[in-house]
Parts: sequence; C-alpha cells; structure tokens
Amino acid sequence: MTETTIDAPVSFTNDAIGEIKRLIADEGFDATKSLRVGVKGGGCSGLSYVLGFDEKQENDEEYDIQGIRFVMNRSHGIYLMGMEIDWHGGLNARGFTFSNPNASKTCGCGTSFAV
Repeated sequence: MTETTIDAPVSFTNDAIGEIKRLIADEGFDATKSLRVGVKGGGCSGLSYVLGFDEKQENDEEYDIQGIRFVMNRSHGIYLMGMEIDWHGGLNARGFTFSNPNASKTCGCGTSFAV
C-alpha cells in the first residue's frame, strides 16, 4: 500500500506550535479530537477563521505539522492556501493571529476576512 503525503495548505509559527502543544498536554484535553483549521460565514468582512478542536468529518483532509494532527475541510483550501497561523502571548493582543495572502480585506480584530 502506497501512502500519499499531502503538503499542508497552512503553516504554523514555532510560537503557535508551542501553544497548541501546551493545550494538547492539558490534563482535561480530549485526545479523540483533532485541531480544526477552517473558515465559516460571518464576521464583519464576510468570512471568519475557525481554529479549535473537533472530530474529523467526511470531507476533511488530515495533516501533520511537527506532531500536531490537524484537519481541514477540502473546500476551505481555496481560502486558506498559504496562510500562516501565529501565537502572541503578551498582555496585549494575546491569542492566535492569521496572516492570509488570499484575503482582500480584513477586519480590525483580525479574525474576519474577505476574498
């Protein structure tokens, strides 16, 4: 049986990987879930980013980056191809950020975009 490796459509900075690994190592983490990266309709610019833990669905592709398993709906690749996910742990603007080369417009909070 031949295994096909699919390059991940998004990348994570070292800070983002560190924070995700910290979340996964938490005592109450449900190890049956995978990290989900995606989009959903809504937000002030039309689409919002999805980043959370979820069960794999039928239309998902599965990826691995430095030991982190993540899933993404195949159809979301058109919106997210080349995006970089980062983590900022400071006192101001703490959280994940998204640098998306496909976004034609983003909102001030950085969680919503248009293509």
